[in-house]
Amino acid sequence: MFGFEWWWLGFAIVLPWLVRRFLPATSGPQQASLQVPFFDHISRLEIAAGRTASDSRGRWLAWLMWLALVLACMRPQWLGEPIDLPVSGRDLMLGVDVSASMREQDFSVGGRSVNRLDAVKAVASNFIERREGDRVGLILFGDNAYIQTPLTYDLTTVQHFLDEAMIGLIGKSTAIGEAIGLAVKRLRQRPQEARVLVLLTDGANTAGAVLPDEAARLAAKEGVRVHTIGVGAEEVVSRGLFGTRLVNPSLALDEKTLREIADITGGQYFRARNTSEMEEIYQLIDQLEPTESEASPQRPLRELYAWPLTLALLASAVLAWLRSR
Repeated sequence: MFGFEWWWLGFAIVLPWLVRRFLPATSGPQQASLQVPFFDHISRLEIAAGRTASDSRGRWLAWLMWLALVLACMRPQWLGEPIDLPVSGRDLMLGVDVSASMREQDFSVGGRSVNRLDAVKAVASNFIERREGDRVGLILFGDNAYIQTPLTYDLTTVQHFLDEAMIGLIGKSTAIGEAIGLAVKRLRQRPQEARVLVLLTDGANTAGAVLPDEAARLAAKEGVRVHTIGVGAEEVVSRGLFGTRLVNPSLALDEKTLREIADITGGQYFRARNTSEMEEIYQLIDQLEPTESEASPQRPLRELYAWPLTLALLASAVLAWLRSR
C-alpha cells in the first residue's frame, strides 16, 4: 500500500503561486534609461528569437523541481503485506568466563582437542542462533565484568563478538559476582518475567567487590533467573617424565556456589564435562526458556523519498544549464 507519512505538507505545492499572486512585486533599481526608437519592434524580434520559449521551459522546470521537493518532504512510503514475526519478549544475557583457566584443553570439537573457551564458542553459537525472537546480550568477565554486546535482536552480531572473545583479555581471575551484578543492572528495566542470565564458568569467584551470593540475592529481588554452567572435564590423562596419570583439571570449580546461585534465583545448575554435555545443557535451557510466543504482525516499510528528491536535483541541474546559456 502506498501512502505519505506527512501528507499535510502537500498544501505547500501552491505556496509559490500564492506568493506571486498576493505579495507585491519588487521594484528594481532606478537607472537612467536610454530612449530607443522602434523599441516595440525590437521586442518582437527577441520573442521571435526564442527567448520567451526559453523562459517558459525554465518556469516549468522550476515548478517541477518544487513539486518534487514537496513530494519528498511528504515522505512517500510503501507498506508491504503483514508478516507474522515470532516474538517472545524474553531478554537473555550470556555471561562467559574468559579467565586464564579457560585455556585448559580438556574438550574436543570435531575430533580436535580445543580449550574450554573454543568449545563454549562452538556450542553457544548454535544456542544463540536458536534464540529467534529474543533479545540476547553478551557479558565477558575475568578480573572484572564488561558488556561485550548489549541486548539486541541482532543475533549475528552477538555471535560475532563471542567468536572474537579472547582468554585473559580481562585478566586471569574470575569475578562471578560482578558478572551477575552487571547482568541485573542491564535486565532490571525489562519485563520481570523475561529476565534470564546464563552464566558459564570453570572456576570460583576470585576477584571483584561483589560476592556471588550477594549478587544472587539481588538478582532474585529483581526477578532475574540465573542458570549456571560449570565447565571442565573431571578426568584427563597427563603425561610426564614418570609415565601417565589421571588428573582432575576442574579442582578449582566451585560447584557449591554455582548451585546456590541457581537455587536462590530460581534457575538451574548444569555440569558440562565435555562438548556433548554442553550441547545437551543448552538444549535443556531452550526448553526452560522457550523462545516463541504469539506471533506479532509487522508490515515492512520502504521509504521512497529518494526518488522525487533525485528528480528535483536533476531539474535544478537542467535549469542551471539553461540559465547559463
